[in-house]
Amino acid sequence: MTKDVIDASSPAGHRARLRERFRRAGADGLQDYEILELILFNGIPRRDVKPLAKALLQTFGTVADVLSAPRERLLEIKVKLADGKTLGMGERAADEFALVRAASLQLSQANVLNRPVLSSWQALLDYCQAAVAYEPIEQFRILFLNHKNALIADEKQQTGTVNHTPVYPREVVKRALELHASAIILVHNHPSGDPTPSQADIQMTDQIVEAAKAVGVSVHDHLVIGRGSHVSFRTLGFL
Repeated sequence: MTKDVIDASSPAGHRARLRERFRRAGADGLQDYEILELILFNGIPRRDVKPLAKALLQTFGTVADVLSAPRERLLEIKVKLADGKTLGMGERAADEFALVRAASLQLSQANVLNRPVLSSWQALLDYCQAAVAYEPIEQFRILFLNHKNALIADEKQQTGTVNHTPVYPREVVKRALELHASAIILVHNHPSGDPTPSQADIQMTDQIVEAAKAVGVSVHDHLVIGRGSHVSFRTLGFL
């Protein structure tokens, strides 16, 4: 039986070459748009997806920004190809992006769950970045720790607007007691990208610290996550 010969100049030939480069060199051997191409291959068969990959980067900024972009925004992106036809993301391609993001978040979480946070602090920060840095609205999460300071749960408590999330100290403490947590780490994002704490952030943290102290639960830190950066309340001397 003879093997099918792939025309190197065809879309299939380009896809085969790009996959082979990825096998040999990994992501470090690829341009950012080529990483997106590889993901788009599964969602858009038999089409030239390079223009679409480049348009996504031009619109959103980085690979992480693209993968974290709201689904409805992704579906708006369309490009005109050399043959005059229009190509857009489509639901299947958007599913592929969501799947990659979900898998990467699971991997990041696996690196920190049930491990002492003090000995895996950078992994914890990486996980928090992956979880909330690119969210378009504020999200408040709580990391629950046991008596050995190992992470036993990470839960989203509230979702707010682009610059505000309502947080109720009584609910935070109630959940900590339900999980038998000895300590907690507060985490929330600033969609603006600037992690500088607001006065409201500081006041809310003080209220949670007081409520938690009353039932013997410690607040180890409050992390404010921006895009590519973060602020620690403990480092700043607020805790």
